[in-house]
Amino acid sequence: MSWSDWSVFALFWVVFVTTPGPNAVNCITNGMQLGFRRSLWGVLAILTQASVFLLGSAAGVTALILASPSAFQALQILGALVLIGLGIRGWIMASRPVPTVTDTEAAQPARAIYMKALAIATINPKSVAGYLAAFSQFVAPDVPMAEQLWVIFPTALSLTALSYMGYTALGAGLGRAALGAVFNRWLRRGLAACFILYGLLLGSAALPGRGA
Repeated sequence: MSWSDWSVFALFWVVFVTTPGPNAVNCITNGMQLGFRRSLWGVLAILTQASVFLLGSAAGVTALILASPSAFQALQILGALVLIGLGIRGWIMASRPVPTVTDTEAAQPARAIYMKALAIATINPKSVAGYLAAFSQFVAPDVPMAEQLWVIFPTALSLTALSYMGYTALGAGLGRAALGAVFNRWLRRGLAACFILYGLLLGSAALPGRGA
């Protein structure tokens, strides 16, 4: 993966993991109620889910490349449409009020914190489609997958960890005010617009005759 390709991927992943959603709410809430250190179990759960989804996406994309290059190109176009759809959904959701949170038992065990965060991350609407769509856009079919994964995985997991540790720190430091700051309507719409722009650009590049 070239420096320019890595930069595009890294910028996309920053937008992908910092767009406020259920994981962000849970991290902020944990930080508010449990403190930063105990809340890191929730971040670990998100990284577990991210690792599994990245591996699954890599396996699926690899199988598709081997089976049919034209099918992989179709997946790229479909993935771009998914990104555009996520952007449109994010734009619409941005007008909704800031989520409310309820008090939880601050002494809950680490396992409970981990399992709750893992469940939230796994059923997150953007997870399955989003990871596969994002992964399909940045894999070069003519380069061995192993050579790409050693760049994609550390980048994706590091940025994911930094994002959700940041949300946790905001919750621990700012309390409920963090929700209002993170779920600002125009911030969310700006991130949604980035999804739409990325989808349009990547989808255009994946069209037959455009990637040459």
